[in-house]
Amino acid sequence: MKSVIKIGVTYTGSDEKHSNYLHWLKGNDAIEITTLSPLNTDLYAIKDFDGIVLSGGVDMHPEFYKNDVINYPNAPLHFDKKRDEFEMALFKITQQYQLPLLGVCRGMQLINCVLGGTLTQDIGATANAIHRFEEHDKAHGIHIVKGTLLSEITGVDRTITNSAHHQCIDVLGEGLTINCGSDDGIIEGVEWTEKENKSFFLAIQWHPERMYKFHLNNLPAAKNIRDRFLKEIKISIENKQASQVK
Repeated sequence: MKSVIKIGVTYTGSDEKHSNYLHWLKGNDAIEITTLSPLNTDLYAIKDFDGIVLSGGVDMHPEFYKNDVINYPNAPLHFDKKRDEFEMALFKITQQYQLPLLGVCRGMQLINCVLGGTLTQDIGATANAIHRFEEHDKAHGIHIVKGTLLSEITGVDRTITNSAHHQCIDVLGEGLTINCGSDDGIIEGVEWTEKENKSFFLAIQWHPERMYKFHLNNLPAAKNIRDRFLKEIKISIENKQASQVK
């Protein structure tokens, strides 16, 4: 197997927040992490990566989930349509070349929209008190659906995650199934309904890369997800190398 794993992580828009992904993924492993953005990335070159992370960040522009309301509660001052378009194209490439994929927060929402789903533009004051970032992440429990990939990865029915979002999935995208939710009914994770002949895919609403700030980085919602993502990347590399030998 190749000596260095190559992972692409989309740029969050903040150097500080982006660095959390790099530290979380890299650990002590021989991993080469490349920051991906519409300013520095040739989409054709994505096929040479071993895994992709769609990171968190600013709200998607509403036009990408067929909504013309842009002045909703807690909307950003500026959207980033170039990033939206870049990451939507990137998602499609991961599926074309069967690259292991992890979606985080905005990344989960974007994937849902690419697949025809929609978003709740603002979850409201009561839910925001539990979920929305205010000077720091919040933390809350989630319940995990038995029999899902996430259940297999975490090995638990319930755990704690951090939280920093004011939007959530409304209508679920085609081919997706819910793998976990918060106590107040917000979708906290999705995966493929039919996984056969598809590459690894998991998308979550929380930020495992910065759960260390709550001293929760060893919980299954962070550590197990990282470990499984890297394991699936290694399996994908081995399978591709074996197919080239045949």
